[in-house]
Amino acid sequence: MNLKAFARGIRYASSRLRKMSFPASPAKASLCCEESPEGAPPTYAMYEALKDSCQNNATYFQPDDSENGQRLYQGFMTLLDHIDTVWPLVDHVRKVAPLYDFDNKSPGNGYRSFVSVVDSCVLHGLKLSRQVCTGRDALLFRKGYFVKEIESCSQLLASLGTCLHHLQTLLSWAPPGELFPTEPHSPEELFAQADTINQYCFYGRCLGFQFLPSMRGILKGISICMAGFSEAYYSQGNLISSVWTGGQYLIDPEMRARRIVNISQSASVEFCKAFWFLAESEIMKRVPSLMSSTVAVNKIITIPPEPLVVTTLEGKEVTFLPPTVHIGLQGLNVRLISVNKRIGMTDEGTSTLPPADGVLFHCHGGGFVAQSSKSHETYLREWAAKLNMPILSIDYSLAPQAPFPRALEEVFYAYCWMVNNFEKIGTTGKRIVFAGDSAGANLIASCTLKILNAGLRPPEGLFMAYAPLLVSFIPSPARLLCLMDPLLPFGFMMRCLKAYASPNPKGKEDKSANKELTGSNATTPVDGNGFLRVSPSQEGTSEGPSSFEEVSPSDLAELQAHKSGSERRKSSDTTISAASLQSEHTATGVTPAEDRSQQLMADFLDRYVLDSDTDSEGRRIPIIKPNLKNQDDSHRISEAATGIMGAMSSRLAYITGSNSIVRPSQEELAVRSNLDALIARSPSDEFIFSVPRDPLLSPFWADDQLLKRFPPVRILSVHLDPCLDDCVMFAKKLKGLGNEVGIDVLEGLPHGFLNFSLMAKEANEGSKLCLERIKQLFDLDKNSTTSAEPL
Repeated sequence: MNLKAFARGIRYASSRLRKMSFPASPAKASLCCEESPEGAPPTYAMYEALKDSCQNNATYFQPDDSENGQRLYQGFMTLLDHIDTVWPLVDHVRKVAPLYDFDNKSPGNGYRSFVSVVDSCVLHGLKLSRQVCTGRDALLFRKGYFVKEIESCSQLLASLGTCLHHLQTLLSWAPPGELFPTEPHSPEELFAQADTINQYCFYGRCLGFQFLPSMRGILKGISICMAGFSEAYYSQGNLISSVWTGGQYLIDPEMRARRIVNISQSASVEFCKAFWFLAESEIMKRVPSLMSSTVAVNKIITIPPEPLVVTTLEGKEVTFLPPTVHIGLQGLNVRLISVNKRIGMTDEGTSTLPPADGVLFHCHGGGFVAQSSKSHETYLREWAAKLNMPILSIDYSLAPQAPFPRALEEVFYAYCWMVNNFEKIGTTGKRIVFAGDSAGANLIASCTLKILNAGLRPPEGLFMAYAPLLVSFIPSPARLLCLMDPLLPFGFMMRCLKAYASPNPKGKEDKSANKELTGSNATTPVDGNGFLRVSPSQEGTSEGPSSFEEVSPSDLAELQAHKSGSERRKSSDTTISAASLQSEHTATGVTPAEDRSQQLMADFLDRYVLDSDTDSEGRRIPIIKPNLKNQDDSHRISEAATGIMGAMSSRLAYITGSNSIVRPSQEELAVRSNLDALIARSPSDEFIFSVPRDPLLSPFWADDQLLKRFPPVRILSVHLDPCLDDCVMFAKKLKGLGNEVGIDVLEGLPHGFLNFSLMAKEANEGSKLCLERIKQLFDLDKNSTTSAEPL
């Protein structure tokens, strides 16, 4: 009789818990600190519901003598313990997080982000626990599956509890409203305050739990590809083996988690470059033309390395040298994208359409080490169509071959060239707006500083997406998000920063180069940055001559000595010579090996997938073969598989054998082929290096007097971005100086979401919001408010 009453009690409690409704995962960071409307359950209700559900399941499985039954019992009891530990910690952070927002209309900061991550974990655990409650009496209930899921969720909550301990320390290091410590504190000191964070739980069964459902599959696929690609990369390009192992990473989340964490800790920046450059493969290059807006102009222009004479705002003519730092004189590639041909456009024949009044000057992201304007074309085409203005995107040189300040010098040089050649790109230049994402956003902000300091015409506005504006690992709550980020893991981020920001090994210094950019009132939160240490001897230094210094006649003579007679003859005719309008492969320096792999991929697409048609203006456009499904499937699939495997093998052989990527030695291969042996290795020693205290590297440190002259700024970030605190604090600084600035922070999207605008609805909506903010900058009302309207 008692057993029947007990069973009825369990069934009643289960039905009561199932009836309670909670928001779908992930939890919204913008609402995680708000009081719930009357009638809706308060935030703590879902924590109580998870405790009740876990207790219910633990009671149910306690009498179960099977191994999985006892593991389920222990799993739920452990989850209960972690909830009791985490609840008071997250509750404290929840109460103070709103103090760090930019304003009431734009809630967002790293503390909010972590609260939402913990809430998302609770929602994930509640969903699992309810599934167990619902199905545990079923004949086909999979105990083994739920054992692993519950144990993974318990480990996840435990790791988040450790992160919350770190947040308590960060709160004590800075006053309310400041996301960066005001006293010297290093990451080593932070991590010494609590246990080591177990990163494996973030990349296994729970991978992507904090992101929108539309992004989870994409992130999981990318993680599996990363793990599989590492097999091929470190085994000299054995594609068949990597495909087989990739299948194992699909069905074994724990194996995938170990591999990804160890890759993050041990893989070189060359691996990061090689993996991210897969987005540049021929098959990916065809995606924009198939799925994005059709554009009439999409070409590479090579700017020859010659002096440019630019008129300042005061009417003075100043000559600027082309960049020479690190890699010497080279032509600079820029991509021109326009939905229409316009009068004056170079090499576009005749057109009756007048030049546009505006132009968007764009810099792509990629961690300063990878990608190009081509890999960002998916959203640039849409922007060009909606803006009906030309876009000029800069293919700057990449680290580590071309570290700071090479990329910045090239972006500044491209701007100087653009203001002298508006007609050639189809614009009157009445309004110029800068746009950039990630590393590109850093470059356009730094370029604006150079423009202001040189006395040139500044842009009418800046749009920056998820921008790293303080290039150092100063501890902050958002910085800790990289410990669980599938796209930007801690090791990847640190290696990219080190590749770009590492000091000049020759020790050359020019302390006067950026003197005017760093006044005595520049914000400098710390003198030493732990993993990224600021070298006092390198404050405000950059290798090579400053781009905005006036050029002497001797400099011009020396520059001309580097140019052949034919180059001098061409430069005397026009800035854009006939030789400059090269094909894209030639302009970007594709080697014969890569050209062959791209040709194989193109042959495969042309033979099996793509056909061509002609649009209303007579242009040839690719389309999917209409009769593809009507062909002999088995024969076609066999041939297609052979073709694509050959193309991919060739591509992979190029990546692992290219001169641009340093191949590991036999000893390194022997170690790296078994990355699991490095589980306990600490990466901190590798990441101790110096970073110049230079506002051109970290615009956040720029002098207030210079920042006051900044044009209107629109910043867009995401709650789960390790660079979120950079964006919030930079926006606060501009707002405090009286500048016009607005910030949007989006929910559930990862850093770099613009590259997925064709794959996920929410990412596409985020791209549209970026476009709206850019439109505001082109037609900005001087009387508009200082804060952008939230999404």
